[in-house]
Amino acid sequence: MFEVAAALKSRYHDFDHYNLDDPLDELMFIVCSTKTTEPSYLASYQALKSVFPSGQCLLDATEPEIAATIASGGLSNTKAKAIKAILSIVATRFGAPTLEVLHQMSDAEIERFLTTLPTVGRKVARCVMMYSLGRNVFPVDTHCWRIARRLGWIRPTQKGGHCSPRDMDRLQSKIPAELRFSLHVNFVSLGREICNARKPKCDICPIAAWCKKIGVLRTKQK
Repeated sequence: MFEVAAALKSRYHDFDHYNLDDPLDELMFIVCSTKTTEPSYLASYQALKSVFPSGQCLLDATEPEIAATIASGGLSNTKAKAIKAILSIVATRFGAPTLEVLHQMSDAEIERFLTTLPTVGRKVARCVMMYSLGRNVFPVDTHCWRIARRLGWIRPTQKGGHCSPRDMDRLQSKIPAELRFSLHVNFVSLGREICNARKPKCDICPIAAWCKKIGVLRTKQK
């Protein structure tokens, strides 16, 4: 794993994909990024922050106002509903629309709370924990799961190869804590550029020497 991590870091330099230091901002950023392209969600999040610069501003806004602001990212009504619900729960729990209190919690406490919020599953919770709270967790998105399987680092327990919560925990436990941030962000970069789902570009992959290419031949034949 250390050789793979080093090769990826040399190519992608641990690019953080524009994620944010403030945990509430990061959570809103992730909501905006759902089922859309990077340019679209960057634009919609920037618009959101421009019109509603604080958590309190968002809490005071109406769903239609939020939806109109983030319309460029698609699914704006659904996302606005989630944003309002999240802000309401956070403000009720902590007395204000802020997640700064998470800094004082353990990893288990943070994940347990975040996964009670609307639209927030284990992957999103761990993204907030990793990017904004500096915790040594490993969020497993579609790129991380696909690449880890092709490398032979993990076998799925679910039919169809889907990543279950148990699989997320299993993969995280296999990765040394000091490599988790670097491998996550660089797997995302690799998955977008080279190791895509349908036609991976194995001939130019920086980690081809360590890859078992599990499932790749079958994918290419389809």
